[in-house]
Amino acid sequence: MKSLLLILFSATVFLSPAFSQVYTNKEVGKKNQASADSLKKTEYPYVLPIWGAKATAKGFNLPYSAGVSINYLQQESSLIIDNLFVGFNNGPMYNLDEVIRFNDATSRAGALTVRPDFWLFPFLNIYGIFGKGKSSTEISAGVYIPDTNNVWNEVTSFSTTANFDATIAGLGFTPTMGIGGGWMALDMNVAWSDISALDKPVFTFVFGPRFGKSFKFKKPDSNIAIWAGGFRVKFSSATNGSLNLNEVLPVEELQPKVDEGLARVEEGYNNVEDWWSGLSERDQNNPINEAKYNTATRVLETTGGLLNDMDAALNDDQYASVQYSLDKTLKDKWNFIVGSQYQLNKHLMFRVEFGFLGSRTQGMGGIQYRFGL
Repeated sequence: MKSLLLILFSATVFLSPAFSQVYTNKEVGKKNQASADSLKKTEYPYVLPIWGAKATAKGFNLPYSAGVSINYLQQESSLIIDNLFVGFNNGPMYNLDEVIRFNDATSRAGALTVRPDFWLFPFLNIYGIFGKGKSSTEISAGVYIPDTNNVWNEVTSFSTTANFDATIAGLGFTPTMGIGGGWMALDMNVAWSDISALDKPVFTFVFGPRFGKSFKFKKPDSNIAIWAGGFRVKFSSATNGSLNLNEVLPVEELQPKVDEGLARVEEGYNNVEDWWSGLSERDQNNPINEAKYNTATRVLETTGGLLNDMDAALNDDQYASVQYSLDKTLKDKWNFIVGSQYQLNKHLMFRVEFGFLGSRTQGMGGIQYRFGL
């Protein structure tokens, strides 16, 4: 069971926070008047961004039009898993939501990404995301069946961790603007994480609004920026596939567990039927007793059908496979972020950012180099 669940829930969330805090800034105020006048008089030397010359003529200070950054991200998120279906040899699929209950499902990931970008317009940055990462999924769950009093009892529990590799690719854009060093940015990106244990890449959409302020140093073009904002993640929820049973657990290890499970189900059936047959007709017509009987019977039938199909698959000399599907969502889509960036000059920047609150935490550090196109 542990090995099966590790494969089923191997989808780890890879966030893609690739925003880099540079922006087009409108120079205002008396102490910046000389700088604004100089920008208006200087011919803009680059092709990008479109309307770059018009923006500088109006006193906007533009960052270099292209850049590349290297970022490292570490994150931890809590997941909610439901709509779990499992079947064998392409037979009936059984819903196990009642039988298996997850106490905790946590994803952890670390990724190193490269982010090339360019300014298409003075207030719109376009970028790509390419990287490699490692992920892990930690699961804690229990298997439950009801008794004749409709009390659900945990018959076994387990906790385990699995590790996986991933390749990440994506793209994004950031509308942004600044006036007098104050700025806002609405970062959005989509990414696909190709995780080694999954048939299809995991699709992720990230939205990160940020609001900040830059403070100039005496050295020209040198400043430090601080910001705060939000971070929202949405990713593809459906996971499904098919595996050879031998990839889940060797038959010689799985067969005894199936035999034990079938014996427990038969014992449960007998207890429920003995209890039901011992009731008077009046008690059987009692809605409470009827609900208890129907619930226990339904769960035992589901568990028994699943185990019988698994037993048949294990004894099939030709082909033994397991099919699965489930839905997974983040426990909290939003969390709060704070960050800072030191700009040595218009070419080189260093950045750190932290996300917290809710059930997700993340940290990122990066370095960026910019140049004109």
